[in-house]
Amino acid sequence: MSLTTAIAVYFIVWWTVLFAILPWGVRSQHESGAISPGTDPGAPTTARMGKKLLWTTLVSTGIFAVCAVIYSYRLVTLEDLMALLGLTR
Repeated sequence: MSLTTAIAVYFIVWWTVLFAILPWGVRSQHESGAISPGTDPGAPTTARMGKKLLWTTLVSTGIFAVCAVIYSYRLVTLEDLMALLGLTR
């Protein structure tokens, strides 16, 4: 895998994981009882984006590392995936 491809794959994995992690630990203004005037009651009280970005990076790095090892050592081949899906070549 070239460096450009690796960066592109990591970027896609990172964004996908970010959207999965964004809802973690979110408390709305309605749930906390502190609704600011002029805002939606469903708006989060604190986003904690720094913590979420850190978790996103850690989880993405782990997922990417596992995928890179699988790809590098050819642990799963295209034929394996085709057989798993019941497709023939």
